[in-house]
Amino acid sequence: MKSVTIVSEDRVGLLADISYILGKSSVNIEGIVAEVVGGKAVISLEVKDPRKTSEILSQNGYRTADPEAIVVKVPANGMDQITEMLAGEKVMVKEMSSLSSDAVEGIFALNVDKPRKACRMLSAFLLVNAAPI
Repeated sequence: MKSVTIVSEDRVGLLADISYILGKSSVNIEGIVAEVVGGKAVISLEVKDPRKTSEILSQNGYRTADPEAIVVKVPANGMDQITEMLAGEKVMVKEMSSLSSDAVEGIFALNVDKPRKACRMLSAFLLVNAAPI
């Protein structure tokens, strides 16, 4: 199982809208984690086909993180610890983007060269505990 992460302004009915869109496209949501940070809803859905799910959501106006990205939630100013951990174990961060943050915590998407190793190392910070395939 892999995840698709959606970033949207937080609002009432957001999960209902996403569920409806995916349901009418025959996409089953196997698991869900939702966080609100800095006024943004960051929703990670566990699905069988993340590419198809991302395409459907994008066609309906939703922004999604790269399905290959590892999504982590860290305390404010905590990304230094994450990047140092990865560098210490020779895991290269190819790309990193901030999905949402406030004064207390931040949610980031990371693309790395060794995703399985990174998921094991960062298990305490993962938004969704599904290792990449």
